[in-house]
Amino acid sequence: MSDIRNSWLRNATIGMSFLLTFFIIVLLLLIVTKPSFETLYTSITSPEIQFAIFMSLGTSIISTILCILIAVPAAYALARYSFFGKGAVNAILDMPLALPPLVAGLGLLLFFGTTGFGNALADMGLVFVFTPLGIIAAQFFVNFPYMLRIMRSTFESISTRYEFVAKTLGCTDLQAVWRVTLPMAGSGFFAASVITWAKGIGEFGAALLIAGAIQWKTETLPIALFLNMSCGNLNMAISAATILIIICIVSLYIFERYGGASRL
Repeated sequence: MSDIRNSWLRNATIGMSFLLTFFIIVLLLLIVTKPSFETLYTSITSPEIQFAIFMSLGTSIISTILCILIAVPAAYALARYSFFGKGAVNAILDMPLALPPLVAGLGLLLFFGTTGFGNALADMGLVFVFTPLGIIAAQFFVNFPYMLRIMRSTFESISTRYEFVAKTLGCTDLQAVWRVTLPMAGSGFFAASVITWAKGIGEFGAALLIAGAIQWKTETLPIALFLNMSCGNLNMAISAATILIIICIVSLYIFERYGGASRL
């Protein structure tokens, strides 16, 4: 009787996972097969989509570098040290994962557009509102938790004994991290960088509020998709969506292949 129940549960749960997989595949195929190949190729090679590609690549690479410089040290601190308020810091740093991107974009718009700090940056020539800098800020704010969580779990999976041995051999704390821990965290770091970069390319809501949807100025691939759908240009919208789908598939494969113990 127990075997029958387990068999029924196994088949039902596996069937549900296949059903969800089929549903996702159907949606993606409907997008990429809607126009003909010639129409899709023409749209992808159009100047507007080419501009959106380069804008997306440039802003996402810069925001990913910023995530690396800031989130990796923070992840190491959360994985290795105990300090007052650690639980609260952990929860707050994860908050952008649950926060609606539009809310994040509104906060960034108010921060850079209405505060004294934002006005001081604007006076220095660093204008974030309705500029590509705003896109970078939005991508960073929304996506740094991915880098943080993956690297935190990566550091937690590496025993502190390796650093202790390195320090007994004459390394300082920083040298032990640089020469021992970071090389051992290489696969997690690579996976975190790829998934953060891919999420940056796909960022829309927060970037829309702070940088606007300005054609030929703040037009990333998601913005290009939005603008062309608003104008009824379905082929151009689908070409942007197709590029985003390809980036998603490649980045997820790399994440699963090289992520190792690093998981969200």
